[in-house]
Amino acid sequence: MNSNQAAESPSSDGEVPLQQAAFVHSLKKVKKPLPASPKISEIRAISKNSLNFLRKYFPEASSQDWNNWKWQVRNSFHSFEDLSKIINLTDLEKDAIRDHGYHLPLRVTPYYASLLADNDDHNAIRKSMIPTMAELTISPGEKEDPLGEESASPVPCLVHRYPDRVLFLATNFCSAYCRYCTRSHKVAKDPQHYDLGHWNQAFDYLSLHPEVRDVIISGGDPLTINEIHLEHLIASLRRIPHIEIIRLGTKVPIVLPQRITRSLVQMLKRYQPIYFSIHFMHPSELTPETVEACTRLADSGFPLGSQTVLLKGINDNIQTMKDLMHGLLRTRVKPYYIYQCDPIPGSAHFRTSVRKGLEIIKGLRGFTSGYAVPHYVIDVPGGGGKIPLLPDYIVGKEGNYLLLRNYQGRIFKYPDMEDGS
Repeated sequence: MNSNQAAESPSSDGEVPLQQAAFVHSLKKVKKPLPASPKISEIRAISKNSLNFLRKYFPEASSQDWNNWKWQVRNSFHSFEDLSKIINLTDLEKDAIRDHGYHLPLRVTPYYASLLADNDDHNAIRKSMIPTMAELTISPGEKEDPLGEESASPVPCLVHRYPDRVLFLATNFCSAYCRYCTRSHKVAKDPQHYDLGHWNQAFDYLSLHPEVRDVIISGGDPLTINEIHLEHLIASLRRIPHIEIIRLGTKVPIVLPQRITRSLVQMLKRYQPIYFSIHFMHPSELTPETVEACTRLADSGFPLGSQTVLLKGINDNIQTMKDLMHGLLRTRVKPYYIYQCDPIPGSAHFRTSVRKGLEIIKGLRGFTSGYAVPHYVIDVPGGGGKIPLLPDYIVGKEGNYLLLRNYQGRIFKYPDMEDGS
């Protein structure tokens, strides 16, 4: 390990260690912290489901332990032996998790595991978290890097595909491994390290590219980085004058809501505007703990948006999506994207037809609030970027009139204009 590289596997206290000397020097230049607001406390919510799970499987741990994000990371489930204690695994799950040389990555926090421990094979969270042998079936068109991110990376950590924004891959570590993750090849290959030297190269690149005004920090999950290091990253970006917006792409409020602590929120407030793109998948994720975490962020002035991957047998029906979008709005999270599942290796059992996605959008538009209707997009293979898809609402033309189909299937005429008229 070189002087710029540090292990990211949890230490004995659940922290993700990283060399701090460079950060301490850098943070001396950052403006002084705001005083902590007495109105913002640590996560207090602990649902009945969580409490029952805690008492059954961690009888020596307290509620305070459970609500400590470091404890959650340290006690994550990551092996066949771990999971077999809380659920009856199917034969396909057993074969995939046991070490037969497949090396399928696995990690689930105790909190998130409590949502799949009902021994229902059809549990949505279980299907998204626990490997099956279907992941070993490679279908045509599937690739490790289907979006061509590596070819659009001018320096390590950065993907610069669009003119005015970049993707900053700050870490390869996640507190839970989704089976359908676009970057599962990175998590699987190197889940434990990131390189500060790479961060510095990214800062230098961004300083020389004034066209970049928007930085999306992702990974891995950037909220698994401890606060002194995360602050160094965000403060370094804020010192670049032309960067206007910072976004954090994360699933932590869903799989590790205990991470949304008072100190994290107060630190992030110093670097507004920061937007959150939160990866929701199913209505069952909207627990009291997750709602409290999102409420804390919203109350602190952070705009929250959702990103949802369309998944076969999990959320691929109109009612499930409507329930999710309504629940998100009640939690002050704006539904932003529904993604067509990316063709990573072994993902065919997760991917629906595009027709199914259009059917869902058609079943939302007009039948519920416009705020509850996200964009349906395909992030096209080969690096073409996101392409939005809509049902065919334009039927044709009749003279100077445009023929339009509404949500009820009725046809209406609109007096169209010629350009320049």
